[in-house]
Amino acid sequence: MTKPKGLKKGSKIAIISPSSGLPYLFPEIYELGLKKIKEHLGFEIIEMPTARMSNDDLYHNPQLRAEDINKCFEDDSIDGIITSIGGYESIRILPYLNIELIKNNPKFIMGFSDATTFLAYFNQIGMVTFYGPSVMAGLAQIDSLPSTYVDHLKSFILERRFPYPFKPFSRWTNGYQDWSILESLGECQEFQENKTGWLFLQGEQSVRGTLWGGCIEVLEFMKGTKYWPEPSFWEGKILFFETSEEKPSPMEVGYMLRNYGMQGVFSKVNGLIFGRPKDYSDEEKKELHQIILDVVKEEFGANEIPIVVEFDFGHTDPKFILPLGVEIELDPIAKGIQLTENPFS
Repeated sequence: MTKPKGLKKGSKIAIISPSSGLPYLFPEIYELGLKKIKEHLGFEIIEMPTARMSNDDLYHNPQLRAEDINKCFEDDSIDGIITSIGGYESIRILPYLNIELIKNNPKFIMGFSDATTFLAYFNQIGMVTFYGPSVMAGLAQIDSLPSTYVDHLKSFILERRFPYPFKPFSRWTNGYQDWSILESLGECQEFQENKTGWLFLQGEQSVRGTLWGGCIEVLEFMKGTKYWPEPSFWEGKILFFETSEEKPSPMEVGYMLRNYGMQGVFSKVNGLIFGRPKDYSDEEKKELHQIILDVVKEEFGANEIPIVVEFDFGHTDPKFILPLGVEIELDPIAKGIQLTENPFS
């Protein structure tokens, strides 16, 4: 597994729009995100040609989006890459990516949601990638989120303190104020107190495994294609899944999990992590937790692997950075989750 070099203040970070043209539609929140990246992380920003393209232009030119990524990995002056926002069809850029070039020039690349396609695939070919906030969703809102979120970003990306024990954030939110209202730009929706932290649904002993996953709906786009993992890939993995703003029902999530069971995945992995589902009620969360147990434990007999829910990543904020391809430890007894391996070279 190849790892990117560490970043520092002054590192050059390229911004890409591999999925949708929301920076074109909402330039103010996009520019605020760029400003906060500079202020809090000290990075120099390089906008790639597609970064501010319209939805229509991006939709009709998946090759241009892929070329931006190829150029980022080819350009030695670029130290890392962050997505502007997600979308729904970045799967279409995969055939145009220069895999040998990317594989031989590992760099920090971070995004979430629809970025799952290339983050998951790059990891399969042997490179550590990062599932975390984007410019418009998670970074533009830095000043409205708990201070421990900024601490997380700095200690993880800049200071690189590993092993890294994750600690639940004190409060969380389902989303942001309307981006078209400039008076509330960068502010979040109502916060909720995180009274219980994350929850272990099962597991009686500490396990370690290699992280892999993303948005569970986006991963559905990859199934049945040549970009989906081979059966041997699942051995020793700890999978992480989260749901999008589309809010699939608990039953729909169960359908997706059942497919993993039929692939034999639950007999090979060492654990499962589920992000806090966006816009779910307490009752819907209880239903989801029960369906997860029904599918994983009852239907496929995986009654010993730890299962964690309500973890702080994905489509709610603040969100942790999860590196695909490095070791993490789940401890159901101590209720602890720790990244045991440094994701940087």
